This record gives sequence, C-alpha cells and structure tokens, in this order.
Amino acid sequence: MVLKNVISLFSGCGGLDLGFIKAGFEVIFANDIDKDACESYRQNIGNHIVCKDIYTIDTREIPNADILIGGFPCLGFTIANGKNRNIDSKYNSLYLEYARVLRDKQPKYFLVENVAGIQSGKDFKENFYNKILPTFESCGYSLKHTILNALDFGVPQNRKRVIIIGRRNDIKQEIDFPKPTCKNPKTLREAIGDLPLEFNDLIPNHSGSSHKIKLNGYVGNRKLDWDQPSPTITGRGSRGGGAVIHPHPNLHRRLSVRECARLQSFDDDFIFYGSNGAAYAQIGNAVPPLMSYHIAKNFLK
Repeated sequence: MVLKNVISLFSGCGGLDLGFIKAGFEVIFANDIDKDACESYRQNIGNHIVCKDIYTIDTREIPNADILIGGFPCLGFTIANGKNRNIDSKYNSLYLEYARVLRDKQPKYFLVENVAGIQSGKDFKENFYNKILPTFESCGYSLKHTILNALDFGVPQNRKRVIIIGRRNDIKQEIDFPKPTCKNPKTLREAIGDLPLEFNDLIPNHSGSSHKIKLNGYVGNRKLDWDQPSPTITGRGSRGGGAVIHPHPNLHRRLSVRECARLQSFDDDFIFYGSNGAAYAQIGNAVPPLMSYHIAKNFLK
C-alpha cells in the first residue's frame, strides 16, 4: 500500500509537516489560526496553508488524503499550566474539531501529537481514556498510543510527547512507533556552541531580548548546562518559562530565536516571521522536525 498525501491540522509553523515532507510525503492541505505561524509556514513550506479558525472550516474545503496529522493545542493539558484544565473548555475541546475532520475525510491513518500531561493525573487520565480516545475510535479507527521523547531521536532537548496513531478499521497494515535512534543525547554545546555569543543580523533570527536575566534557580530563570540536553522548550521562550537562559557563564541572556530553533531541530534556513515573541511561541509550540521525520518513516514501511 502506497501512502502519499497528508492533511495537516493545527499546523503552526510546520514542524510536524517538515518531518513528513522529508520522509517523502506531500502535504496538500494545512491549517492554523495564528497569522505569524501561517506566514512562517507559507514562506518556508508552501502556500497550501489556510489561515483560518478551524471552527469555520467546512470539511468539503479539505481534499481527501491518506494521512491526517496534527497536534491540537495543549494549553489546558500541560502540567505547567495551572488554569484552564477543564476538558470542555474551548482550548481543550479542539480535539473534537480534529475528530470532525477525521470522521468526514476518513484517511487511512491519522497521527496526533500532544503533551505528555494529556494523560497525567486522575482527571486527565479519565478525560484521555474516556473522552478523547473513544471519540477517535467512534470515527471508525483502531488506536495505539505511547510516549516518545525527542531526545531519543537526536533532538538536543528532553521533550516527552504523547503520540496517538489511528488505523481505519478496514485497513490491515499496522503502523509501529519508531524505536530510539540516539543512544548518546545531543548536548547544548553540540547544538548551539558554534553560534556567536552576541546577537547579529548575519544569522537569520539570531536575535532576542538583550535584557540581562536575574537567575533564580527556577526552570525559566536557570542557566543551562553546555554538556547536557536542553529541558523542554516552551511557547513562552520570550518571557521566561522553558529553556531560555544561555549557558555561557558571563552571558545572562535568554536564548536567541535561532538557538531555540536549533534545540527544536529546525534547520538554519528556516526563517521565522513576526516579532521575536511570536517566533519563540512558534518554536515552542512546534513538533521537532527530526522527531517527526522518524515517526513519518514508519508510515512507509
């Protein structure tokens, strides 16, 4: 069975899509509501992205495809978020929009990526197993899910994510999860050590806040270790939260947009559009393209 075409929802700047494209797939439709993320996607990947609220998209506007991919926004599921933890809130019920497209388009397979927190804690586990998974199963799919760490696939970052793979019930061929490809985690030194310590315009997006940061030991204001992988990059990279403090002993600044992009395995020729804050958010919300690539390859076996 040959799988070729992909629909992408909640695409952001396109990290998940890049992995599938590198593996040989063609993304024929993508969607996101964020204008800056859509512009980054359009300029780097293609014009097939529709910048529109998914609630307003008629599924007849979406072409048929072999695979549906996407990671519905995870604001309410992340462990770091103390608010908005109601599964029925607008942020947390976007999985129903994913399911609407899944039900109407009936691709052979689908893939969902989300934060590991979506299945942690009693309430989240109940919602994950009693609402989210049954909703996808009711669309006519058999499911499997696991937690993968981007660190195991050459991404210099400790980033655990839930991956759900769905197979349409009339399709016999199973899709397996990728096995780790990296025994020795990639460090910050390997990932960003060659970049200039000072911001400059010669390297795209090698910019950010020049304000010195007061170190306090918390994740958002803690100096990183050159010889360790990064902790999880978040969408709040411009205002604290996540791996943002440069490891150089005399340089108390946040990581630049480009440094964060490298920690998410984006190539240096991928240009992020919008303000620095918008770029940090795009990067932190993305699926690392390298991790996506290893997942996508298994759809070809």
